[in-house]
Amino acid sequence: MIFKTIIFIVLAYLIGSLMSGYWIGRFFYHKDIRDLGSGNIGTTNVFRTLGIKAGIIVMILDIAKGVVAVLLPVFFGSIAVSPLILGLIAVLGHCFSVFMHFHGGKAVATTAGVMLGYNWRFFLVCFAILLFVLFLTSMMSAASISSFIFGTAYTFIFLQDHLLSIICVIATLVTLYAHRENIKRIFKGTESMLPLGLRYWLSKKTH
Repeated sequence: MIFKTIIFIVLAYLIGSLMSGYWIGRFFYHKDIRDLGSGNIGTTNVFRTLGIKAGIIVMILDIAKGVVAVLLPVFFGSIAVSPLILGLIAVLGHCFSVFMHFHGGKAVATTAGVMLGYNWRFFLVCFAILLFVLFLTSMMSAASISSFIFGTAYTFIFLQDHLLSIICVIATLVTLYAHRENIKRIFKGTESMLPLGLRYWLSKKTH
């Protein structure tokens, strides 16, 4: 059981370390996503620099990483740790990928996949928060941060899953750290907007 648990932890980390944004850019667009836009390997930068099609593919693949990591015990048998721990390991793999010299993305989509695989109802709550804030602000960073903060609060208020609450707190702290530059730009009013949402449309009307 202990050996299988170690194998699953390693697998979860390696799954999380697979950087779809980098490989999609390399193989299909012949571009290094690290040299484009913000330089981040994640979904949002792919949307901005490589287009909607590439962004959707990367988002699906990054979400799938979290789902697969959480469901490893379902596929191959139970282990001594919670599937949520495997999900957290996959998130850390995405942030600190062994294939990218321990650099990576901000793990928003991968964390969403973890929540989808573990508790799809909670995933829908967080996704609804993300869409609402994205509609208001037109900023994926603000929407992502809000979904983590309010989603974590939701677990404490409405759910009785203490491990989920702890994992959400850790994921929120990781997200805040990963978005530290975005947070600075949000307060300065210089954060990039996606071409959708209320703020984007209002900004177009005023120019």
